[in-house]
Amino acid sequence: MPISDKITENLKKASWIRKMFEEGARLRALHGPDKVFDFTLGNPSGEPPPSFYEELKKLVLNPFPGMHGYMSNAGYEKTREAIAQALAEDTGLPFGPQHIVMTCGAGGGLNVVLKTILNPGDEVIVLVPYFMEYRFYIDNHGGKIKEVRTQPDFQPDFDALSAAISPQTKAIIINSPNNPTGVVYPESCLRQLGALLKTKEEELGTTIYLLSDEPYAKLVYDGVQVPSVFLSIRNSIVITSHSKDLSLAGERIGYIAIHPEIQDADLLFEGLVFCNRTLGFVNAPALMQQVVARLQRERADINEYLEKRNLLYDHLTALGFTMVKPQGAFYLFPRSPLADDLEFIRRAQKYNILLVPGSGFGLPGYFRLSYSVPKQTVINSLPAFTELAKELGLT
Repeated sequence: MPISDKITENLKKASWIRKMFEEGARLRALHGPDKVFDFTLGNPSGEPPPSFYEELKKLVLNPFPGMHGYMSNAGYEKTREAIAQALAEDTGLPFGPQHIVMTCGAGGGLNVVLKTILNPGDEVIVLVPYFMEYRFYIDNHGGKIKEVRTQPDFQPDFDALSAAISPQTKAIIINSPNNPTGVVYPESCLRQLGALLKTKEEELGTTIYLLSDEPYAKLVYDGVQVPSVFLSIRNSIVITSHSKDLSLAGERIGYIAIHPEIQDADLLFEGLVFCNRTLGFVNAPALMQQVVARLQRERADINEYLEKRNLLYDHLTALGFTMVKPQGAFYLFPRSPLADDLEFIRRAQKYNILLVPGSGFGLPGYFRLSYSVPKQTVINSLPAFTELAKELGLT
């Protein structure tokens, strides 16, 4: 076999979105793009804000010596200072550049953190449903994933979480706003989580890191605020990117921020920088570091996401689909009308609707719909959803 047995097995587990993408290409060639409704990919549909192009133009027209060369593996000092200043203003905590590592997106950042903190066999808890790549990131660095179901509203189940924490627990990953549900964890939830982790650390004599994956933190609706984990949990690390909030997914620019009072902060920072280099990332893209340093208070326009969320949520719930209304990100995660979510996905394909089964996020019986698509795609899809609902006896 040309590739390893492990990767062959992982390809089987990670194939759903890829399969739907391939099916979408086949259907578009057969029926035309306007008659295929592909809701599978979380690729930002909006463009970066005008300020991004302004800053990029300034740099391109006024280059400085070494602008495209290597820098510190942690990233440019001025960029890290700008991010630290924004975090300090938001939290009141003494962030400095020594708490920031620039990374190749949040995916790169998560791998850097896990490489830094995990020993072979250490456990990392994830809350179900979850972004399936976490499983592979954890495995990349010798860890073991432990899944913990959430409550029906997708908020953490603290009894289940408490029972899952063991002497081998090294970290818990949370994702708020969440992919795939769009749920935001309120401040009261983070305080309860912080209290639980402190109790467990004292009880077990260990350090348990809270890893907060936050690429959607600025994509929230209806006046919802995303509270800072830093204000509730001392041993916390935020991993984020500008893929979604600035619509820069292809530029692969993000950062790691560690709590200024985290245990052994200096050693942790050194470890993160070392792993950033030795994993092959070396440093985050130089040009993008310069640009985003000036855009920490900017974000792409979220109004189009809000409009599409409302169109789909209102239409699908009126048809009889049930779901938690998302507070952020750009996903819906309804319950499948069929117990077998894979069969439901196949039924939807008959109407050229492409979705991802909840099984792909660790929670069978649901499906994910990304509304990061053109508005016209949403509008064109509504009659198809109506016909699908009729077939399933929902309307």
